[in-house]
Order: sequence, then C-alpha cells, then structure tokens
Amino acid sequence: METFTAPLTLAERWQQYQQENPKSRIRDAARALSTSEAELLATRCTGLADSPVTFLSNDFRALLKQVPTLGRVMALTRNDSAVHERKGEYQKVSVNGHVGLVLGEDIDLRLFLGHWEFGFAVEENGRRSLQFFAADGEAVHKIYLLEESNHMAYDALVTQFRAVGQPATLSTQPTPAPTPEADDATIDVEGFRAAWRGMTDTHEFFGLLRQFNVSRTQALRLGPPELLRQLDSTAIDQALRLASEQQLAVMIFVASRGCIQIHTGLTERIVPTGPWLNVLDPEFNLHLKVGDVAQAWVVQKPTADGIVTSVELYDAAGNNVLLLFGKRKPGQPELTAWRELVAAL
Repeated sequence: METFTAPLTLAERWQQYQQENPKSRIRDAARALSTSEAELLATRCTGLADSPVTFLSNDFRALLKQVPTLGRVMALTRNDSAVHERKGEYQKVSVNGHVGLVLGEDIDLRLFLGHWEFGFAVEENGRRSLQFFAADGEAVHKIYLLEESNHMAYDALVTQFRAVGQPATLSTQPTPAPTPEADDATIDVEGFRAAWRGMTDTHEFFGLLRQFNVSRTQALRLGPPELLRQLDSTAIDQALRLASEQQLAVMIFVASRGCIQIHTGLTERIVPTGPWLNVLDPEFNLHLKVGDVAQAWVVQKPTADGIVTSVELYDAAGNNVLLLFGKRKPGQPELTAWRELVAAL
C-alpha cells in the first residue's frame, strides 16, 4: 500500500530553507519560495502572548503618530537594489489623506499610505521591529528598535494596535503589471523639452511625466540634451568617494513603493563587499548592488533657486534605484562644489 506524504507547509518550507541557507535574509527566502515576506512572517503569528510576530491593525495613520514615543530607532527602506538605513528619532510626523511626512533632522520620510496594507510587530534574533507591507506582501518600510530605544513605549504601541484577529496566513494581491512605455514617436518631444526648461520647482517633474505620457527613463532619453548627461553605471562609486574626500554633504534618496527615505549629511566610510557598494557610517548605512544599475544619469532641473543637479540610477526595467543630490534647502542655490563634483564624473 502506498503511503501518502502531505506536502510541507509554508512554515516548514521556510524552516528548511533557513537550515540550508543560514545567512539568507527573509526577502531572499520569499523569492526562493515563490511567496512574500509578509506571508512568511504570518506563519510565525501564533496569536499567543509570546508570539514572535504580532499582526497589527491597519490604522497606520494613528500608529505612525505614536512612533515618536519610541525615541531613537533605525528606519529602513529598500528596493531590489538598494537598502537605506538611518538612525534617529521620528519627529514632525504628519498625515494628510494617503500621504505622510516625517521631517526630523535625521529621519526624513515621504510615506504613501495607499500602498500600506499589512503591519507586524516582529521579535527575531533579539531585535524588535515594526514592519509594513504592500498588498502583494512586499516590504515598504521597517522600524527597528535600538538598545537605547524606549522599549516600554514599544510594548504599549503593540498592545494598542494589536489586531483583533491574528491570522497565520494572509491573502495577498499580485502587483499590477506596469503600464507599457509609449512609443517615442507618439511623444511631443519639443513640448516636453520646453516644459522641462520652464520648471520652477523639481516637484513639477512628475506632473510633466503624466502630462506628456513619458516614463522616467524615457524622459531622460528625450529631455533637453543640455540638461542631461549619461554616465557609466559605476559612477556612483566615484561620486560617493569624491563627496567623502571633500567632506561634502549630500542627500541620498531610496524608495520602495510606499516610502521615500532620505539621508542628508556626509558619507564617510565607503566599503565595497562582493556585489555591494556600502556606506558604513555610525548613523547611516547604504547597501547598493552596483551590478543592478543599468543606467546612470546626471539630471538638471530648473527651479526658482537656479538649476538643481542630481545623479540618478535605474535598473534594467527602468525602476529608480537611487537619487543623489548635493545638500540644499529650498530657497538656497545649489552649492558650486556639488556641481563641480558632478562635472568631474
């Protein structure tokens, strides 16, 4: 008689994967197991008081306003090719509709809450965190407690926002397919270039993309030639090292679908490790998989304060990996030293 062996559960498959790949991160495990980070975390949600994972209610607006009580923490936002980690306090937290802002000196975030679907409190390897995910189960933002964080406030927050149900499985939705790029021949290129040259604020750029129906990388191909220059894909290494040598403060933007995280300050310890280029400073860490960078551009945009210059990285699918600017505040012109650094790339 044949014996029937039940297929392994997702929790069992994850445990087996971890045994075979002890240094693997949860994002890699989710890919290997054809699932999502959020679904893996849910398998550890027992609903008991000592559960390592607690499912949170989706009242993210109210929850975010409580995060400042945690004190000094580490904020983490990533995409497939870049990981951005910044220590500090969540200050000046505000939410207007589906858009949230955190405007502290150290932690600077733009939050797009329409993409936030699931939240968990997670305790693993002695680390405590709040983790947030999109409808497809992909992480959009994480908050890790540090030794000096207010752990009592964390306990109170988790108790306050603990969901009524504690499901061990999640129902996720597949990510919608990206809209195909319009054919270059259908674009009003001269109109687009004129509108670009007429900008008075960098934030107008996204409206121009919609108005002229161009993708981000298509805009770089078709935009004003005098305001664009393509770089070697490895130029980011040189840019970070020059900024470090010159003690020139920069702004580094890394985005997930639901969060843009910004570091403003110096980048001092630049360390390559295998495929990763790392910034390993006490308050800020960046991990960039340089091989994923298919395009790198110098991009200039007119503003009321003069030209603003960025170094922009994109992957093979046209997704933005990272943006690099010189440190600047609204109302102030761009530093000459930053423009000279970019010109040297």
